[in-house]
Amino acid sequence: MIKKDESVEITWKNGETTLLPNLWLRDNCACDLCRNTQTTEKLFQLAQVDVNLIPETVDLIEDELHLLWPDGHRSVYDGSAIRALTIPQTTHLQLWSSEFRPQQFDYGKFIHNDSIAVDAIENFLNTGTILLTNAPTKECLENLAPMLGPLRETVFGRIHNVVVDSTGYNVASTNLELPPHTDLPSYSWPPSVQALHMLVNETEHGESIIVDGFAVATQFRNAHPNWFDRLCYTPVPFRIFDDNNETFATQPIIQLDTGGQIAGVRYSNQTMQPMNPVRTGINEFYSAYHEFSARITSDKSKAIFRLEGGQILLVAGHRVLHARKEFAANAKRHLQDAYFEHDNIRNHLTVIQRRLRKIGNTSLQ
Repeated sequence: MIKKDESVEITWKNGETTLLPNLWLRDNCACDLCRNTQTTEKLFQLAQVDVNLIPETVDLIEDELHLLWPDGHRSVYDGSAIRALTIPQTTHLQLWSSEFRPQQFDYGKFIHNDSIAVDAIENFLNTGTILLTNAPTKECLENLAPMLGPLRETVFGRIHNVVVDSTGYNVASTNLELPPHTDLPSYSWPPSVQALHMLVNETEHGESIIVDGFAVATQFRNAHPNWFDRLCYTPVPFRIFDDNNETFATQPIIQLDTGGQIAGVRYSNQTMQPMNPVRTGINEFYSAYHEFSARITSDKSKAIFRLEGGQILLVAGHRVLHARKEFAANAKRHLQDAYFEHDNIRNHLTVIQRRLRKIGNTSLQ
């Protein structure tokens, strides 16, 4: 162990060495004076100590790090927990193209069987989409709330009925082809999960189409890294409105997380608004947008299938683009869609897994 002005260098029993900042150590003391043991919320305020804080003593006992601070406070840290924090957290998603089909799960079993719900949600988080079957009634979307969290309402309504309507405010209300897009890019935070519930589908054609935006963006990044960067950093305006509502947002088409990984795709050619034509880099942007659009709309990217009555297609709204082919307007086609949030689905997965572990532990006693 070596104390330095700003950090402590620890050599663990396994020979690994970790350099731990003094302020990080003080900020992460887990004693009941510094952190609520029930909620793990931090009680300690870092500004209470000197910015040049140095521990008085540092001791490694077995795999525990013991520190004494100048004010007499003592902190104990678990070595394995510290080392676990130093391991990069990576997520390996299943990317897909035209040959992919969403895995199917029975709606009733998804609602009532925890093990099946875990399988379904994990599959959804991995691929960005699943298909729920045997969901015949209008109430089925509302009844998803206990599993997916509360519905995300927008100014355009809670549950949207998509039928052919000559007075409708967008292409979805016609029988025309609807190109691949993500919904509501005109919101600063578009809904991150969408449920598309086909109640009745008696029409010819009108096949459903989904595109893995993450897969397309990854291929685009590998082929054209400079153009990829242009789509990550150029703000694009989107607008959706009707007689009573107006939504507008300006954001890049591709979003990255803090680690530089693709975190979102915001793509809607039909709701994209004119950009400043003399903006610096506008030519490069349009070259990039042209190539990205060609990849999005390529048959190689489109998974095409028929969404039948009683089926719910669940898609990750910041990843999976959806579309449909043109259909004959002489028969009934009624789709409902509603929005949920990704964080709430992750929460429910954690809650179910915790419940199943508790049941498993009880059965072993």
